[in-house]
Amino acid sequence: MPKYYFHIRDGQNLTLDPEGAEFENLEAARTEAINSARELLSHRILRGDVVDGQAFELTGEDGAVADVVRFKDVMRIE
Repeated sequence: MPKYYFHIRDGQNLTLDPEGAEFENLEAARTEAINSARELLSHRILRGDVVDGQAFELTGEDGAVADVVRFKDVMRIE
C-alpha cells in the first residue's frame, strides 16, 4: 500500500509529518485528511484561534504533493 504524509501548511510555514501512514489509495488518504482537518479545526475554534490558510499537503513517498486539503473547505456552512 502507498504511504502518504500529511504535512500541515500554515501560510509560509510547513510542519512535516515524519511518520506518514499507509492507505489503499489517494482517495482514502484524502478522506482521512478531511476528517483530521475537521478534528483540528474543532480544537482551534474552541481556543478562539484564527482559521485561515491552514491546509494538509498530502505527499507520497517521493515527496511530490499529491493533493491539498484546505481546512476551511472541510467546514459545512449554510
